[in-house]
Amino acid sequence: MPPTARKTGTARLRSQAFRRIRADHQSELAEDYVELIADLIDEKGEARGSDVALRLGVANATVVKTLKRLQDAGLVTQEPYRSIFLTGEGWRMAEGGRRKHRIVEGFLLALGVTEATARIDSEGIEHHVSEETLRAMARFLARGRTG
Repeated sequence: MPPTARKTGTARLRSQAFRRIRADHQSELAEDYVELIADLIDEKGEARGSDVALRLGVANATVVKTLKRLQDAGLVTQEPYRSIFLTGEGWRMAEGGRRKHRIVEGFLLALGVTEATARIDSEGIEHHVSEETLRAMARFLARGRTG
């Protein structure tokens, strides 16, 4: 392959990667919020904006603004001064995030990464890993458990 064609192919792949990363970043905040809301509902039976703000270390005003966007996107419902509820789509997104997190964290642990580092790193990686890579990680983990 001529060097010019190789460079063009590489540039095209990099461009595709950058586009995917930008798209991932757009959904990352929503995924983090719905996953946290699901965790709070599972732990406490409800999720409140103040609990979300405390867990994320952000101001209540930031949470209010983000919850409005999530509501507009059809991921949560909320009445003023009431608990936050996930819609069906919100629960699907939360469960998908949890699944990705479990696979990535398990993979990092299998590589010998410490538990604390695997937990922290998987929180960021989960938003950017493709389904193909997740399936490969899951296969790797399954082989390690059975053989």
